[in-house]
Amino acid sequence: MSHVLAAVAWPYANGPRHIGHVSGFGVPSDVFSRYMRMAGHDVLMVSGTDEHGTPIQVQADAEGVTPRELADRYNRVIVEDLHGLGLTYDLFTRTTTRNHYAVVQELFEGLHTNGYIVARTTLGAISPSTGRTLPDRYIEGTCPICGYDKARGDQCDNCTNQLDPEQLINPRSRINGETPQFVETEHFFLDLPAFAEAIGSWLEHRENWRPNVLKFSRNLLDDLQPRAITRDLEWGVPIPLDGWRDRADKRIYVWFDAVIGYLSASIEWARRTGDPEAWRQWWSADAQGKDALGYYFMGKDNIVFHSVIWPALLLGYSGEGDKGGQAGSLGKLNLPTEVVSSEYLTMEGKKFSSSNRVVIYVRDFLERYDADALRYFIAAAGPESNDTDFTWAEFVRRNNDELVAGWGNLVNRSISMAAKNFGVIPPLVSPTPEDEALLAVARAGFATVGELIGKHRQKAAIGEAMKVVAEANKYLSEQAPWKLKAEEDKPRQGTILHVALQVVADANTLLTPFLPHSAQKVHELLGGVGVHAPMPEIVEVDDLDGGPGYPVLTGDYTVGARWESVPLVAGTPLNAPKPVFRKLEPSVVDEELARLAGDS
Repeated sequence: MSHVLAAVAWPYANGPRHIGHVSGFGVPSDVFSRYMRMAGHDVLMVSGTDEHGTPIQVQADAEGVTPRELADRYNRVIVEDLHGLGLTYDLFTRTTTRNHYAVVQELFEGLHTNGYIVARTTLGAISPSTGRTLPDRYIEGTCPICGYDKARGDQCDNCTNQLDPEQLINPRSRINGETPQFVETEHFFLDLPAFAEAIGSWLEHRENWRPNVLKFSRNLLDDLQPRAITRDLEWGVPIPLDGWRDRADKRIYVWFDAVIGYLSASIEWARRTGDPEAWRQWWSADAQGKDALGYYFMGKDNIVFHSVIWPALLLGYSGEGDKGGQAGSLGKLNLPTEVVSSEYLTMEGKKFSSSNRVVIYVRDFLERYDADALRYFIAAAGPESNDTDFTWAEFVRRNNDELVAGWGNLVNRSISMAAKNFGVIPPLVSPTPEDEALLAVARAGFATVGELIGKHRQKAAIGEAMKVVAEANKYLSEQAPWKLKAEEDKPRQGTILHVALQVVADANTLLTPFLPHSAQKVHELLGGVGVHAPMPEIVEVDDLDGGPGYPVLTGDYTVGARWESVPLVAGTPLNAPKPVFRKLEPSVVDEELARLAGDS
């Protein structure tokens, strides 16, 4: 058994999340975590809402509310949406807790003490009307290299060259169109070049990473530059140094504090369990974390923060960069085992865009369709290794042809026939080679599907599980138990149905990480009692250090099915089943496309 950290990307709390977001960080991390728990590992799945930075400040100003009020609103919306999807976080928290502030400041001080954070004078872009810093990506102008007139202050999307905002020709604010002022300002920078050798060596020993992630990460090492980690801003974590901590105009940059959230959330979880040191089993690079594995889930736009910057912070705090140093009070910390990055999900051929209304929010989706229908689409057809287009036609097809006509049909006809003819799970009497062959296929699925999920090949994994379903449907059609009506055929009919029900039970377990809501229903249809697929709950908590309260996602995931075939007990009562999945009418496609056109 290993201690497995599932570190899930932090959704930004400036609005509700859409299905493109959860296809990258949400569903894949939950499938993995559910499987690893079922396989006997000690999983800690953590994340929360990312709530600092200029975008939230700008949006709050536009709406006439405080940044905290805006973050409170969308924190709750996101918590409710992720709960609706059944994502089994041990703790889904937020970055505005006092615990998070303390952990961020601890890492900042440790890095500063070891010489990896240095002060520099630089040019900063300031909004003349507000006096606030404009982030690089909020400045637009003409690229000095290729002449593209919509280059951002951090990069030109046309020629892909990295830029500084003061390099742009005719720079303008993307917020209000005004020309920014460039003034000298002092900020702290992370000395990324001091970690190039250590990160390069670490990446050389990464095995089984997705090739695109590893190649992209190694290429980043060719041109590492010091990176600013503070901003002229009043919304964020204060800088924990004398002469800086009480300044209202300087804060730690949001990208620095957000990645530290994985650690702060783990520490908060431990504190809430009553064992404040329990987090070390997943994080300590000494004997306490010897069996620890850490998997980080995100979309591909966040790779750099998790494969280069976060390892640099961990190395620097542990005193393991070019400048050496001593580990801080938290001790030496584990680097990621794997960065699991998904590609992009598009929608009807267009990039998801809330501002352009090319979007379907998780909340709206769950109001009209089942959570497992979305989870199935993401697992079977999502952007695991390639950009993928979500279309309503394909969603309806997969729901109807695969979930309803495939898996739902097997469940319904197997249990219906057994309930009608026996009322209970019938006994297994003198099984034939055909019976044994199907049972063996189902049992073999546990090794095959489990290995694929463990290697983050979820598309192949759910495909293998559905092959078991297809074999069972084929078996039922060939054996035709409905034709065995004579009394002397009763034992054979019962055996066929027992085999079918056993395979339904096994396939249900194989599909549980992907389809937990329906898995619980199937478990109960088979006469099962208790929790088969545990679910998260929303709990209102007090801030551990005296700040405002907030909702968290958490749950008891020690209960539920194990990753193994469990023999059915003959004589267990059965009831006539209700459909597990809803068939969608073809008109859904036209309705949704019309809604999308109306929103656009």
